Amino acid sequence: MTKQLNTPTDVVRCEWSGNRANAFDTDGNKRTSEITVGARQKAADGGYMLGRFEMKNGKFQWRRFDGETSTPSVPTMSSVEVPQEHAEILNFIHTSYGLKPKMLMMSELKWKYLVRSGVRGKNIMMTGPAGCGKTMAAKSLVNSLDRPDYYFNLGATQDPRSTLIGNTHFDSKKGTYFQQSHFVKAIQTPNSVILLDELSRAHPDAWNILMTVLDYGQRYLRLDESTGSDTIKVAEGVTFVATANIGNEYTSTRVMDKALMDRFTIVEMDVLNEEDENSLLNIMFPSVDSMVLGNVAKIATLTRTESNSDTARITSGISTRTTVELCGLLYDGFSLEESAEVSIYPQYDNTGGVDSERTFVKQIVQKFCDDGSSDDLFNEDEMAEATEDTNS
Repeated sequence: MTKQLNTPTDVVRCEWSGNRANAFDTDGNKRTSEITVGARQKAADGGYMLGRFEMKNGKFQWRRFDGETSTPSVPTMSSVEVPQEHAEILNFIHTSYGLKPKMLMMSELKWKYLVRSGVRGKNIMMTGPAGCGKTMAAKSLVNSLDRPDYYFNLGATQDPRSTLIGNTHFDSKKGTYFQQSHFVKAIQTPNSVILLDELSRAHPDAWNILMTVLDYGQRYLRLDESTGSDTIKVAEGVTFVATANIGNEYTSTRVMDKALMDRFTIVEMDVLNEEDENSLLNIMFPSVDSMVLGNVAKIATLTRTESNSDTARITSGISTRTTVELCGLLYDGFSLEESAEVSIYPQYDNTGGVDSERTFVKQIVQKFCDDGSSDDLFNEDEMAEATEDTNS
């Protein structure tokens, strides 16, 4: 059994900021990204510190520390407020690229535009194809601004009124009472950043509720649709960041209201090119053969190029989210062919046998498999299905 050394190399204190438990060391430096969410949350709730202990095997582990040390200082909100003077704002925006995580493949210009929009209190909408990093970019902005933050997945919400306003409840002792939603608390938190994920998948009722909330000239939430009903003002400095898939290829999305779109500054995320895709995969999976990772990037690029051609034989290319999943399988010991079988092929239609989308993608993948063979494109069941399609 691996034992730990008794003295921690670093000590942090954890405190809640919005719905995130942040960690700060004795010099006031933020160490949040080094510690698991669960450990930070327990330390923040329990009021104890965490120590970074070196194990006998040379690795490190963060765990509860009750020993004596200088208490880590936690920056107050005033010390992490966005600078107000123009010179300070310019400096923050144009030196912010160093805050971008390595795994977020985003150009310097677009990152600075994103940060500038956040600093200036704009409502921001991240658009782009599925799996291109919209949510990661939005969360990275939150971390860079270091403000209280709240997360709402509107695409998964079946009852927009309950999520955004609240519900009426009945209790045998209290009787009938109204309980405000977590969103109401969020918009009343000064300088908070509120992430509205999958806004394009939200019910139109959610859009209607958000209209006045997002309008710079109004900025209030009406608790009831009736005239003269109570309203809640959005607090000073609140920034809304939404993510959306826009386009006919996304079947679960709705055509967003133009009036709602006009309330946002649009930041468009690009599909990664082969070089950036390869760089990302090498950063995430350094122990996987770099040549194989390069082949995965090539496969993804070929499918994206094909899907955008005038004579496209497939309707969509492989997303970065899928390539990351595939490389995770490679890391866990699966071959490229096995990984593609379970992570890529099910996304493509198999109708048409040898002329199907799935067959075409299989042919691309086979070019990069070890034996280079393209003979084994089908398993036995698929061969039978292809034969039936041909004979019918």
